[in-house]
Amino acid sequence: MPLIIENSLLMKRLSILTSPTIPRSGAGLVLAAVLASGLTPAAAQAQPTKKRTGQIEEAEIEIVKERVNQLPEATRNYEKIKLPAPPKVERKVAYTFPDFRLPANRLAPSVKVLTIRAEEPTPLTGNFVKAGIGNYGTFYGRGYFHSTRNTDHAYGLDIKHISSIQGAVDGTNSRMSETSAHLMGELYRGTGAFGATLDFGHERYNFYGYEKASNEPDPLKRPPAPKSADIKQTFNRFAVKAYAHNRDPEQQLTYDAGIGYRYWADNFAASENDVRLNAKVGYALGESSRLTLAADASFISDKDQAAPTTGTPNPASLTRLRTFVQATPAYEFLKNNIAVTVGATLGYSSDTTTNVSKAVAYPAIRLGYTVEPEKFMVYAGLGGALQRVTRYDLSTENPWLNRGLNVADTHRGPTIYAGFTSTPARGLEFNARATYARDRNLYFYLNNPVDPTRFDLVYDRQATGVLNVHGELLYNAAEKFRLGTRMDYNKYALKNLPLPFHRPEFQGSVFGTYNVFDKLMVGVEGYFYAASYGISYRSATATNPVRTADFYRATDPIIDLNLRADYRITPKISIFAMGNNLVNRQYQRFYGYPVKGINVIGGATYTF
Repeated sequence: MPLIIENSLLMKRLSILTSPTIPRSGAGLVLAAVLASGLTPAAAQAQPTKKRTGQIEEAEIEIVKERVNQLPEATRNYEKIKLPAPPKVERKVAYTFPDFRLPANRLAPSVKVLTIRAEEPTPLTGNFVKAGIGNYGTFYGRGYFHSTRNTDHAYGLDIKHISSIQGAVDGTNSRMSETSAHLMGELYRGTGAFGATLDFGHERYNFYGYEKASNEPDPLKRPPAPKSADIKQTFNRFAVKAYAHNRDPEQQLTYDAGIGYRYWADNFAASENDVRLNAKVGYALGESSRLTLAADASFISDKDQAAPTTGTPNPASLTRLRTFVQATPAYEFLKNNIAVTVGATLGYSSDTTTNVSKAVAYPAIRLGYTVEPEKFMVYAGLGGALQRVTRYDLSTENPWLNRGLNVADTHRGPTIYAGFTSTPARGLEFNARATYARDRNLYFYLNNPVDPTRFDLVYDRQATGVLNVHGELLYNAAEKFRLGTRMDYNKYALKNLPLPFHRPEFQGSVFGTYNVFDKLMVGVEGYFYAASYGISYRSATATNPVRTADFYRATDPIIDLNLRADYRITPKISIFAMGNNLVNRQYQRFYGYPVKGINVIGGATYTF
């Protein structure tokens, strides 16, 4: 039952507590005891149930607390608080354009090694597969299977394929296909990284340049078109490499070493076995100086068949060994804003294409001055080096090569250069460089007089002066907008050759991507190449069975525009469309070989 406490009784008891006869120190305890006793059931039941009325007497209550509560010391726990692992979240799809440009146009890269990349690297975010189809009977596919980034290891497989069953000339006679697979793996132990790569490739092309080779303007008088199987060319590639390097550039000893093997073979009798070694070592003498050594070696077993002639339709096979060794020891010194490198490049190449020395020695001197840290730096130097030339690399630049090629390493030097690098604003990079070199064994492509659909390597018997002016500009705005351009101007001073065959004087490109919103990414890539030169031959006749040179032919300037768009439907599914050569100009990078017109591919991507 509820407890009822009358106001009059309570006030009387409270007035007792305020009496001066009670010590103040015990007032609090007495008050607590009285209240406790008044709230017992017995006291409550002792009160009459009749309701009483009365006045509330005035009273003053004073409570004094003098007791201090002291707690014993707690035992400290030094163990770290263990938090549960965060839940696994779904990865966000990242958009990049590692395979933006279709490879069918055969646009050869610039001679100058570029420092600003046209494509951002593919991020290690997971796996995806994509497939698309387009005109000319084109099929495009790619599979990307990689581990996510971690501190212990990395591995991945990248597979690509593109093929067209028709081309610019006589349908299937200009078909092509390219298939490649790249497998990689790395282990990270402390500051060291150990890895290996494995590459496979298969390519198929046709020698479809016979329309220009016939040099007959009247289509009715031209010889009949050959069958696709009779003009077939294929390349098989295999490469393996193992390497090790330390990932901490602040270590006293830095290293990067690798050993590899590359194999290449075509549809005829040509093959190439290449054992390659490379090493870069640096040893810090102090905070401002260090010793460095860069070395490369390549040992090639080359097998080929001599190019057919009028009287020798089945020439014998040719085999030779090609040795390449090069090393550059140097001393580097850095003080204040000045960086100095002094060294020498020593090399040996066994090639004997022209009358050049097999052994070379060039200075390796470089002076750099930082005008403003991380903003503007100028440099100049004097150097030179051997450049390894292989069939493996040549066939990626020009797939319509002849048999019996005389492949030789290029002697570049002595070389003088000067330039600057600048980052004037956030996200903006600008680089420029001018180089003048005396090159020996610099190769040019010239169509063969017996079979003009194939290209030989030709060399100037004397040194070729090469002036290169190179510029790059890149703007990157918070990964949302990216725009860049790069240009190369090359001037060749020849002694014996009349023209720099198939080496255009000017090469320029522009590239960019724009993230319109989270689901749509668009990109553009354009090229401009100046005209280059080939040669046409008069057709063989009964009285003159050997083709004779007619006159030099200049190809049209190359203008190529490529566009691409990716639209994400769900976090795992997106669609894409990419168009190549949208200007619809069937230009010829190599004389006699027009490229396809507008080529459009559409497809879908699945990420997992």
